[in-house]
Amino acid sequence: MSRCRRHLGYNERVAREDFQTHRMKKNDLKKQVAEAIEACLEKKAEDLTILELDQTSGAFTDYFVVCSGNNPRQVQAISDEVELRLKKKLGLYPHQIEGYKQAEWILLDYVDFVVHVFAEKARRFYDLERLWKSATRVEPADLLAKPAKSKIKPTTKPITKPTSVRATAKKAARKKPKLTA
Repeated sequence: MSRCRRHLGYNERVAREDFQTHRMKKNDLKKQVAEAIEACLEKKAEDLTILELDQTSGAFTDYFVVCSGNNPRQVQAISDEVELRLKKKLGLYPHQIEGYKQAEWILLDYVDFVVHVFAEKARRFYDLERLWKSATRVEPADLLAKPAKSKIKPTTKPITKPTSVRATAKKAARKKPKLTA
């Protein structure tokens, strides 16, 4: 009986560690998606939609970031900005890029999330939001929100400006009591 309890304790510990790792990964994923959203917004992407896909629906990724550009040049600019920003800030490279030359529908596949940049006409035609209607719509503000600052004060002393040896010697000389005879 105790052998089973020991084994169960081990499984609980492993499950707890897996949950914490999954939660860290999920936070990292949200940070990555938020960076992609900011890149889209910086290049004036229109009609930005984020879909959180259900794994039970047979989804191959966790998030879709869907946006539109007014012309092929803007569609490519949005795609370029997403790619460059994720490379620079997070060291994240796309697994696959499709449709860049045609600039009607550019797909940036980052495995855990996919960024779809459409020309307006192509977006109306393919209507991904209708195809993935079981997905949960997430507001960009929910992913872009910065975590609240902690109310707990740090226990360490604040970092002070380094002083020169001469200034330190002057302070020490001032503090020494004068000896009188």
